[in-house]
Amino acid sequence: MVHRHLRAFLLATAVLAGPASADTLREALAKAYRTNPTLTGARAEQRATDQGVPIARARGLPSVGATAQYTEDFVRSSLNFTSPARSTAAGVNLSVPIYAGGAVRNGIKAADARVSAGLANLRDTEATVFSNVVAAYMDVIRDQAIVSLNIQNLNVLKINLEATRDRFQVGDLTRTDVAQSQARLSGARSQLESAQATLIGSRETYVRLVGEPAVNLEPPPPLPNLPVSPDTAVTVALDNNPGLLAAQRRRDAARFETSVARASRAPKISAVTGGNYSNYLGSLTSAGSGVNLPQVSKTAQAGIQVSIPLYQGGLPTAQVRQAQALESQSIEQTIEVERSIVAQTRAAYASWRASNELIISSQSAVDANTLSLEGVRAENSVGNRTILDILNAEQELLNSQVNLVSARRNSYVAGFSLLAAMGQAEARNLGLESGALYDPTINYRRVRNDIWDFHDDPKPSAVATRTVDTPAQTPSVMGPTQP
Repeated sequence: MVHRHLRAFLLATAVLAGPASADTLREALAKAYRTNPTLTGARAEQRATDQGVPIARARGLPSVGATAQYTEDFVRSSLNFTSPARSTAAGVNLSVPIYAGGAVRNGIKAADARVSAGLANLRDTEATVFSNVVAAYMDVIRDQAIVSLNIQNLNVLKINLEATRDRFQVGDLTRTDVAQSQARLSGARSQLESAQATLIGSRETYVRLVGEPAVNLEPPPPLPNLPVSPDTAVTVALDNNPGLLAAQRRRDAARFETSVARASRAPKISAVTGGNYSNYLGSLTSAGSGVNLPQVSKTAQAGIQVSIPLYQGGLPTAQVRQAQALESQSIEQTIEVERSIVAQTRAAYASWRASNELIISSQSAVDANTLSLEGVRAENSVGNRTILDILNAEQELLNSQVNLVSARRNSYVAGFSLLAAMGQAEARNLGLESGALYDPTINYRRVRNDIWDFHDDPKPSAVATRTVDTPAQTPSVMGPTQP
């Protein structure tokens, strides 16, 4: 049910997006889904994996071969009484596999399991790309807010410095107060430069993932129906996480490949037939006899061919042991992936809950520091507080505001990561109806039973968009920057 509600919330952002020039999270995800090179490359990799099935099937299908030859004899032995000067020959051979010890059957099963593993890997790649896009989206929003806060703080400190200088001129404050205000203003400029550099980096990361610059990003929709406990999250993740499903299917493929290796000890039976045609082009003569020899020769044959391996130098045993070791490795890797998913899910849940609590405490800190700053300024006006007290109160307010916007970012990213770990943050869950969703099974169904030798695909071309022509990102922000 979680993915249904998530789809509804993401679809709602299209209605609540506001100005046409603004970007929503849903639009960013849709752009990445269409043009992100990590995702488009993973789809191409899956199409390559699909070819493993027809390759495995081809080993059990008939094979037909033809030969043609033309020969011109320049030097002929004097002892050869029937020596043609030239000849042509052609032949056709057909071989039909009948029994291969189960190698073909298990090879097809292994290839199908690899395809299933690839489909799960593709789902995992989608979730990873989407998680990165969400993180980049929230990073830009956070860093824009931090830059705005630092600009406001800088403006406040400029006004403070001017007021301090004015009061110094009339003898109300000392040179020390002026120096403290100047030092705090210089520090604020450094903080702003650092925040602006971070914002540029976040915007460039957004361009790398989405393919286009971020434009006036809208606040993201809430993440609905997140699990109520880590145990619930782990239960869902163990059933739906694509990384675990991929590991399980790779384990199945390794088991089938062990059976393929065992088949190398079994007899091979094939039905064979063929025909040959030779023509000496009137050049075949019998030396000195004057007898006209036939110039054309035709032969045809059919039969059963049985190949029984008796001794292969230990090769079959080594191949079976190798396959068994790889099967054992895949079993252990499945457990490793399961452990990782359990830890990842629990950690994401803990991070999400902690970030939510931090939002509450940070909001309280902002409210308290706002009141504190107002009180310190009022007390300074009557001589009970120093300029340093005001500067410290302003810095504490700025720090609490930065903590608040960071906590909001961390909470959303952790919540989405939790959905991803639970297998519910992929294209099929997010309602990306900006275009038809990519269906990797279409290519599989197209190629699985293809038995023709000349069915190439069109020449490969880029699907992902390049970003070299996008403008270099700047730290400019929109919105109020006055105190």
